[in-house]
Amino acid sequence: MALVVSVLAVVVVATTALAQIALETPTRFSTMQPGQNFPAGWDHLSLPDKPATSFSLVSDNGITVLRAESAAAAGTLISRFRAAPDGKLSWRWMVNRVVASADLERKSGDDFAARLYVFFDVPLEALPLATRIKFRIVSMFYKIDLPRAALCYVWDNKHPIGHSAWSAYTDRVRLIVLRSGEPGMWQSETRDPAADFKAAFGIDAPAITGIALGSDTDQTGERVVAHFGDVTLSPR
Repeated sequence: MALVVSVLAVVVVATTALAQIALETPTRFSTMQPGQNFPAGWDHLSLPDKPATSFSLVSDNGITVLRAESAAAAGTLISRFRAAPDGKLSWRWMVNRVVASADLERKSGDDFAARLYVFFDVPLEALPLATRIKFRIVSMFYKIDLPRAALCYVWDNKHPIGHSAWSAYTDRVRLIVLRSGEPGMWQSETRDPAADFKAAFGIDAPAITGIALGSDTDQTGERVVAHFGDVTLSPR
């Protein structure tokens, strides 16, 4: 139980109830100035008693992007909003290196140079009884509303592109490898989150309730730097 709580806390330790979600789409980094504070709706979240991934807005060829640096650290930058799932999710990202000793199949290797999470509004009542009990216990003791289903697109070190697996910590987070190796260059992604969700969970996708960007090396102790461009969710 503690391990499940820990990994979900890294995903988004302060995920709020849907009534508190105000934004309709993520604010674009390119509309900000380098060095500026994060725009409204983006929150930096980290784990207690662990070094936090450092996030900052920097210029890349005149365009403001997000920089994430992780040195034996963990954390995410989250944007909460509510949107229909049947759109196209697009973004750019780049890493300076992969996490060489990571292994997504092991809890002790659950590190990635870059991650992008998508959270979905799965009703608690739709989950198996044992899972509902775990979530209620977590909510009671930790006073947080954890995401009940998430996709996690990752920049991996060794698995082939397209590889998909459950998180080593929980079957409520599905990992999908979009890049493997290829450090040092910007890469563009476009995904159909509704299709990816149905392939992972076997049911139609409910509303999207937010995204989170991260880079983490708390398990392996390595150091990586990732950059993220604007994340957009547009009609199909």
